[in-house]
Amino acid sequence: EVPEHLFYSQDITYLNLRHNFMQLERPGGLDTLYKFSQLKGLNLSHNKLGLFPILLCEISTLTELNLSCNGFHDLPSQIGNLLNLQTLCLDGNFLTTLPEELGNLQQLSSLGISFNNFSQIPEVYEKLTMLDRVVMAGNCLEVLNLGVLNRMNHIKHVDLRMNHLKTMVIENLEGNKHITHVDLRDNRLTDLDLSSLCSLEQLHCGRNQLRELTLSGFSLRTLYASSNRLTAVNVYPVPSLLTFLDLSRNLLECVPDWACEAKKIEVLDVSYNLLTEVPVRILSSLSLRKLMLGHNHVQNLPTLVEHIPLEVLDLQHNALTRLPDTLFSKALNLRYLNASANSLESLPSACTGEESLSMLQLLYLTNNLLTDQCIPVLVGHLHLRILRLANNQLQTFPASKLNKLEQLEELNLSGNKLKTIPTTIANCKRLHTLVAHSNNISIFPEILQLPQIQFVDLSCNDLTEILIPEALPATLQDLDLTGNTNLVLEHKTLDIFSHITTLKIDQKPLPTTDSTVTSTFWSHGLAEMAGQRNKLCVSALAMDSFAEGVGAVYGMFDGDRNEELPRLLQCTMADVLLEEVQQSTNDTVFMANTFLVSHRKLGMAGQKLGSSALLCYIRPDTADPASSFSLTVANVGTCQAVLCRGGKPVPLSKVFSLEQDPEEAQRVKDQKAIITEVPEDLKEFQTTDIPVHHCNFRAVLGCLCSASVLGSYAGPAPRWRRT
Repeated sequence: EVPEHLFYSQDITYLNLRHNFMQLERPGGLDTLYKFSQLKGLNLSHNKLGLFPILLCEISTLTELNLSCNGFHDLPSQIGNLLNLQTLCLDGNFLTTLPEELGNLQQLSSLGISFNNFSQIPEVYEKLTMLDRVVMAGNCLEVLNLGVLNRMNHIKHVDLRMNHLKTMVIENLEGNKHITHVDLRDNRLTDLDLSSLCSLEQLHCGRNQLRELTLSGFSLRTLYASSNRLTAVNVYPVPSLLTFLDLSRNLLECVPDWACEAKKIEVLDVSYNLLTEVPVRILSSLSLRKLMLGHNHVQNLPTLVEHIPLEVLDLQHNALTRLPDTLFSKALNLRYLNASANSLESLPSACTGEESLSMLQLLYLTNNLLTDQCIPVLVGHLHLRILRLANNQLQTFPASKLNKLEQLEELNLSGNKLKTIPTTIANCKRLHTLVAHSNNISIFPEILQLPQIQFVDLSCNDLTEILIPEALPATLQDLDLTGNTNLVLEHKTLDIFSHITTLKIDQKPLPTTDSTVTSTFWSHGLAEMAGQRNKLCVSALAMDSFAEGVGAVYGMFDGDRNEELPRLLQCTMADVLLEEVQQSTNDTVFMANTFLVSHRKLGMAGQKLGSSALLCYIRPDTADPASSFSLTVANVGTCQAVLCRGGKPVPLSKVFSLEQDPEEAQRVKDQKAIITEVPEDLKEFQTTDIPVHHCNFRAVLGCLCSASVLGSYAGPAPRWRRT
């Protein structure tokens, strides 16, 4: 109830009562709010009222009323008495119709009815001429009648995300000159023809099942059509105003001709398609600044003849054997190049004559066929901040060449055949991340004198000793030395490293005289990167001996942009699991409780920050404890466990997301959640139980991308199991 003393204040104009337990007939209840004679704004959202408080309709001074998430099934006709109302929010209820009297509100300029149960656009919109938007995300529309919208010439924006749209109906050939923005994401459309919307400027139609898309190009400026099954996109005439085009994750075999002729296009994303070539008109565009071509079947790129303004070029996961010779000399604004996972054997020169004009800052060349011959070319990019050359065929990195890359902040040379890291790395004063695992490095590089060094991974090499300076840099947080079988660290050295947040070294086996004792059934290795914005926000848990030595537990925790929660989970989650295992033998129960208890332990920090979490527990199988083991995986957030078997990935866990899991999306909608945008990282909890025989497996635990879920999610969690 509203505190009694507030009724004596005659100057209250706005009252926020959201997330309360307001009732009708009681002192200070809803029936008494009419006493606020100057009240203009009232927020009663999330009060679970059930029935609309009719006496609210007597507060004639109201200009703003928020009644979202209250379980209303209908509205009273008296709502038409609120003639001064300008904003009415009814999102997250169970409404199927709107009363005709709502049309009396001629000053109404904002009406929210998203996440209700409407099956069609209410006719009352025709009378509400001050409205310029139809905002009906998360309802039950199956058919969109464009003729209805034609009769509403005041409507410019149409938001029908997350409905059940399957078909479009066009009553006549008359064009609509009023609608400029349409959002049809997350529906069930298979074909879409909006060519009659001749003033359309922006269209969102991602995550449908579209095979063909037809639009008018007269006014088109931005088009988002990713995650469909498009084989054809027709736009006529050529969209002369188009600046942004996203056709990623479709079935396109070529870039549409009209896209090549668009003179103002700045961003083009055609990644994850079936392209085999790139039109020269695209790569030589004088307006294009960002081109995403990753995950296609492109074998060659056309030669550049003229200077182009391209700044970002993504070519990863194609079949390229070479890059255009003039790429760096003609694309002088290029700052980001990702050509990882191709078959490159060499790189084009960065210089024209003796001087390099390259502005390249981020260069990703992981998983190619590059040899030492590419190194002299790299030094032409003097502004490089991030250089990734992992999984190539490098044997040496000349000291004189590394000496010139003074701007380097992150260097990844893992998975090559290097024997040393040049001493000139000491000149890279800005370097904070060095990853060089899985080489043949025998001499510890001179990196502990770098003033900003944070993350060093030299695991799986041939190190025998470490040269330590008089004072370690205070910035050093993570040092991985595992897999160096001949490396022995003295206690004095370990004491010097004691301030490091994470120090990974091999645990030497204890001497034993019992020749029958064998090693554990499993062992682990770990490779990780610095995480989001290089802030070391990913932590790992690895215990080969768990629960009295009869099991093992592994985990990954990704805090997105905070390192506090991953570190906390790394230190506490195994203890929580051990306690829950002792309470229950049911894997679903003890895993679920582990996550829920950890959620509670995070407290306010979890509510504010959140973290993705992945936990893997291995234990003897109850049916055959002598020779078989069970692997139980649980995850929350944007992370997933993958089993590598026979060289192929086998998902061990499922990532729940609204855009990929219709059941999950429906569950969220049934709870009347209001989703302003469909997040890419909203996931839930799950468990997977799979039998594992000895050590004929490799489990890859990875956070695919960042999310903030554990700690910020509360409530019952769906469970998923596969045996």
